Amino acid sequence: MRKLLLLCLLYVLPANANIVPNFTTGTMSSTTSTTSTLSESITSKDFKTGYEYTVTGTGISHDGGSMSPDATSITGTVGGHSYTWTGANMTTKPNWTQTNPTSGNSFQFTETYHGPGLQNITTIQRDITTESVTTTTSVFSQ
Repeated sequence: MRKLLLLCLLYVLPANANIVPNFTTGTMSSTTSTTSTLSESITSKDFKTGYEYTVTGTGISHDGGSMSPDATSITGTVGGHSYTWTGANMTTKPNWTQTNPTSGNSFQFTETYHGPGLQNITTIQRDITTESVTTTTSVFSQ
């Protein structure tokens, strides 16, 4: 009996299959949508590393000393960073006086000092959103 069972197991019948598709033509479409957002922050700091000292006028004179104040180092901290700039020592600037104050003559006098340091901070924060849509269509036939 065992031999018969073993013989039945070893005997393999060939299988034939004919597959016939049920379609003649067709299409397949797919759409993929992607949205991404980029957030960025841009900070720009403008520094002036020197100074400007100007004097203009009529009917004035100075005390005869130097026309320019002495330079001095000025330190500062901006955003946690220490900086050193060249500035003017305003205690050494010349003294200006009106030439004939009692005569009633007209005069004009302008003294301007622009020191070193941080002049401007510009911060730009923006979000850039990009959307991409891809549509794919496949056409097939038998």
